[in-house]
Amino acid sequence: MNFKIAMTLQPQPNEYAKDARASLPADLLADVHPAVNPNARRRTILLVEDEPFVREATRGILERAGFEVLPAFDVQDAIKIYDDRQRGIDLVIDPAIDLIMTDMVLPGGTGQQLAQDLRQRSPELVVLVTSGYGNPEYDIEAPETRTYFLAKPYSRRTLIDKIEQILAPAPLARPATQTG
Repeated sequence: MNFKIAMTLQPQPNEYAKDARASLPADLLADVHPAVNPNARRRTILLVEDEPFVREATRGILERAGFEVLPAFDVQDAIKIYDDRQRGIDLVIDPAIDLIMTDMVLPGGTGQQLAQDLRQRSPELVVLVTSGYGNPEYDIEAPETRTYFLAKPYSRRTLIDKIEQILAPAPLARPATQTG
């Protein structure tokens, strides 16, 4: 008689885990949980992704990096979340949304259409469009209009670096100085 048993083993926490983590290189740990300044205003991202696994994985990455994430599954859901946030329905102190991160192809429209609709309400919105399609017309990065593009699949580090680059404050213009 032949039979197989399939088992899923759950690791149990132990005292050695902390010691093993402490011996990891600092640059490896930095990618796992980037440091968050507790005094800084938490930046907010409206994440619009119709694939549940991708949405939840991305949400986890962004939250571990210190962002507040408002997940939406389609264009209509994103607009409702945005409008509710702006009206203060969710009772937040700061209704600002720092970035709209949207998939290009969504139920009920496209990421570009969503960006256009929301920019009618708030022209200063910053939008990061993502796509797993190799279509060159989707690569619509245009920093002058605060529209950026990130191809799927992306790594955790690539995603966070791109968002940090997008949201980084512009360098201050320094007046020319005369010498002599």
